[in-house]
Amino acid sequence: MSLWRTKSVEASIADTEEPEHALKKGLGALDLVVFGVGVSVGAGIFVLTGQAAAASAGPAVALSFVIAAVACALAAVCYAEFASTVPVAGSAYTFSFATLGELVAWTIGWDLVLEFVVGAAAVSTSFSAYLQVVLGQVGITLPAAVSGVEDGVVNLPAALLVAALTAVIATGIRLSSRLNQVLTAIKVAVVLLVVVVGAFYVSTANWSPFVPPSQGSAGGEDGALTAPLVQTLFGLEPSVYGAGGVVAAAALVFFAFIGFDVVATTAEEARRPQRDVPVGILGSLAVVTVLYVAVSLVITGVRPYSDIDPEDAAPLATAFTAIGVGWMGSVVAVGACLGLVAVTMILFIGQTRVAFAMARDGLLPRSLARTDPRTGTPVRITLITGTVIALLAALVPLSELSLLVNIGTLFAFILVSVGVVVLRRTRPDLQRSFRVPAVGVVATLSVLACLYLMLNLTLETWLRFVLWMVLGYVVYFLYARRHSVLALHPERTGTSRSDEERPR
Repeated sequence: MSLWRTKSVEASIADTEEPEHALKKGLGALDLVVFGVGVSVGAGIFVLTGQAAAASAGPAVALSFVIAAVACALAAVCYAEFASTVPVAGSAYTFSFATLGELVAWTIGWDLVLEFVVGAAAVSTSFSAYLQVVLGQVGITLPAAVSGVEDGVVNLPAALLVAALTAVIATGIRLSSRLNQVLTAIKVAVVLLVVVVGAFYVSTANWSPFVPPSQGSAGGEDGALTAPLVQTLFGLEPSVYGAGGVVAAAALVFFAFIGFDVVATTAEEARRPQRDVPVGILGSLAVVTVLYVAVSLVITGVRPYSDIDPEDAAPLATAFTAIGVGWMGSVVAVGACLGLVAVTMILFIGQTRVAFAMARDGLLPRSLARTDPRTGTPVRITLITGTVIALLAALVPLSELSLLVNIGTLFAFILVSVGVVVLRRTRPDLQRSFRVPAVGVVATLSVLACLYLMLNLTLETWLRFVLWMVLGYVVYFLYARRHSVLALHPERTGTSRSDEERPR
């Protein structure tokens, strides 16, 4: 039964008021919206739009973004209710602990490492690639030995970026927020410039047919391992384009939306979480959806999707170069470079807050949950997380590992969607400033949408995900279960319903 013990909402909120484990409250609604936009508008808007159009969906990649956005929106309203009701650091981990039990909470906490640590490392390596493009335009070439592990020894730019961000994040959430606002304003301006300039070169003939007819595909070199799981399960023939291609592209571009849930991890640092967190989550998702759809229509409008190279690392810049607007390629490279700094930083912050919550609950060493009295940040966790991310970015080629980020996030969305229904039934007395409308229907649709997108990921990705989770359970049973605060203080579980434990 200890595997399913829950931590009461009251105990979670009480933890936020302990001086040595308290985060400083300094974020407003605008800060949270910018955090969500900042983490979502990154390389995806400059890269995935073109690659998904060329490889899977054609001009209908705009619909793929809408499908992915709908799946995110269904989960987002569940996040909004949870985060405004339980304004505690940790996002899906904390919500699962309050509803589904300690084992599920550990599962999702371990799972979020895939999203935040691996995601931050992967994005920092993308920053390194774009930085070298920008430097190359002014005649500077980095030595191959320090520019990446594929052709050299170490990815020095990626490691230096993470080191600099470690210092910024350790200094305080306000400085991180201000830096994010500046970087996000610049990259959104670049995206808007892309849309405005591109609109003058759009040929509607390139959008016909909007959904290209389905075509057969030879599949990957490794057969079933590299094919979408749904094809393997149901014996479907590999294909591209058509309705199946649009959905497959949605599973790919879902990576572009990953990170809006970081807003939920900062709920404890919001000044008015009951109002500001729902605004931050839903507002940022709405903004990035509009931007992604607009850019996808531009890139497929200015250049036929059949002419886009699916392996091109900068398809948007290439599209403008192909129509004689080469200067936009430089603008896109600079915008992407700055945008990736913000994405790396916010994913980094997300991981520190999840690890902080887990340490405060004893599932990780409690000493890691102490905050600096001056900055109000978990400095120890920040330094450790920064070191791990920097080492991964500097030494490991992450092209394969980054595929795990999508499946890990979709899994988190499923657990949050289930958890919001469970908490409605187990704690109807809690005050909820934001409520999911038709919660049973919305949560069910969220689970089904996320599960279907997961099935469109490859069998190879699923196998790696299972191996990662098995490793996590080994750590749980060897350490976390015995050191859990609930194991030492059973009175903090969610079983009590006395009047004294009513939420404040």
